[in-house]
Amino acid sequence: MRILHTGDWHLGRTLEGRSRFREQEMFMDELVQLSSDQQVDMILMAGDVYDSVNPPAAAEALFYDTVARLNDQGCQLVVIAGNHDQPERISAVSPLVSQRGITLVGLPSSRSVTVDIARSGERAVIAALPYPSESRLSELLAEDGDERELRLAYSAKVGKLMRQLAGEFRADTVNLAMSHIYVLGGVESDSERPIQVGGAYTVDPSALDVGAQYTALGHLHRPQLVKGSGLIRYSGSPLAYSFSEAGQAKSVMLLDVAPGSIPVTEELHLSSGRPLVRWSCRGGLEEAHRWLEEGRDSHAFIDLEISLTEAMSMSEIQALRKAHEGIVHIRPIYPGRDEEQAVAARAQMPVHELFRKFYQRQSGGAEPEEELVDLFMSLVADEEAAVHKEEEEL
Repeated sequence: MRILHTGDWHLGRTLEGRSRFREQEMFMDELVQLSSDQQVDMILMAGDVYDSVNPPAAAEALFYDTVARLNDQGCQLVVIAGNHDQPERISAVSPLVSQRGITLVGLPSSRSVTVDIARSGERAVIAALPYPSESRLSELLAEDGDERELRLAYSAKVGKLMRQLAGEFRADTVNLAMSHIYVLGGVESDSERPIQVGGAYTVDPSALDVGAQYTALGHLHRPQLVKGSGLIRYSGSPLAYSFSEAGQAKSVMLLDVAPGSIPVTEELHLSSGRPLVRWSCRGGLEEAHRWLEEGRDSHAFIDLEISLTEAMSMSEIQALRKAHEGIVHIRPIYPGRDEEQAVAARAQMPVHELFRKFYQRQSGGAEPEEELVDLFMSLVADEEAAVHKEEEEL
């Protein structure tokens, strides 16, 4: 069977008040066309259909129109709710569409999803886990009455439920897993809302080691493989939703897979959506206007960083925005002032914090062990004591 993995559509999302709806329509058109051209049997949509729990009516209409178009060309669809979605809203129309090969899963369940593919005569079993909040997992796992299990860490709870769902895998079925989670090792961007206030829950890749031939993930917006047992992948978002995604190639993943086989995968790059780019104009306003006159990135949204010696006037700001409607941010940089502020900040920083930052810079971002920090501080104390003794002797 042929399967297409996508996710993180975020229908209804804007960029600093600028509508992305036309781009989202273009992506939906591209998705329908790709599904037809590639003769896709089933689409796995790994969560965050919408950008909020109360999406605009136009966003909902776009979703249902696309689902109908995909269904009309014989493509089945399995959708799970993400952390941006209202799960009851996602699954509300299930009774109306389930007979047409459309499966909408809002809340975590103890049962997997089964899909029969008429073209190939094959059956897919999907361990489908919508965004699993701690409270939802606890409610679901409370059914077994095991208090010890309820006290397990979040990752262990996810693993327990995934193993339960995968219990329905068989040797003669295509066995898949899908969830909307943050797996340890995944690369984040600014446009992903943390899965929990106060920090994202993290799931160890071992929790997904349940025997699936392919694991389709949602939540992270950069397309990427996750290190773990088997093929585990984030499809990424179809559009760039923050400037931390500038330069990313957006895509969906196509799979050819049969029971018991390793999937043959192909990343299909998308052409819809305006690019997000960052300009760093070290030559000041003159360089910025030269790039604008050259027509550089004429179709893009732009985050403009511009080096200045003095503040821009309102007329200069308006002239830049008039020259390119896609300029979203204008961020003046005053090199001399920035360096002075950095030196002043370092002078006020505690010694142990300076050591931590130095260690992170030298190690590529790793945090020093507390024992190492304590050892360094003891050496500093010894050195200070030695200097003080010399001063007294003098």
